Amino acid sequence: MHALYRPLTLATALALLGGCATIPKPLEGTYTDVSTTSAQQGGAGGTHVRWGGEIIRTEPGQQQTCFYILARPLDSQARPRVGTAGETDGRFVACRAGFYDPEVFTRGRELTVTGTLHGTVTEKVGEYDYAYPRVEADVVYLWPTRPIRVDYPPGFYDPFWGPGFGPGYYGYGPWGYSPYWGRPRVIVVRPPPPPKG
Repeated sequence: MHALYRPLTLATALALLGGCATIPKPLEGTYTDVSTTSAQQGGAGGTHVRWGGEIIRTEPGQQQTCFYILARPLDSQARPRVGTAGETDGRFVACRAGFYDPEVFTRGRELTVTGTLHGTVTEKVGEYDYAYPRVEADVVYLWPTRPIRVDYPPGFYDPFWGPGFGPGYYGYGPWGYSPYWGRPRVIVVRPPPPPKG
């Protein structure tokens, strides 16, 4: 009888641990809640912010590297939330002293920065003159690549999942009994390691 509850207890414990998200030490602190849109209008110079999003491009210069970023709201870890097409908080540029390799800080990677607002930089986006709020960054935090998710429809048969292994598909699985029957399964595929040599 106790064996039936063991998987459910484990799943509950993992869910509770996942809920205790912590902010990485370099990103901790108190910051002013200023949006990129309001910063475009000016008047927020000198404000200390923590912003993040997806890298559009990385431009190293002689003294510093500038990151052009498609802004996203931050989650409880200060990581940019995964957005859908069209859901952004605008754009901003963050610059920090030193060289940051564009082959590492590539387009689409998630970045969170902390720093001080320092005016705007106007750049072309297509034919449009876009005013990027500029952050003089003191921290540039590159997040690890997220695992690739593959969602299967309810009832999908996977030959690698047998009785007792699926989430309720064949009776008792690691996530409990019949309440999970017919729900979509999520398979997490980790990116392959880089080739050696």
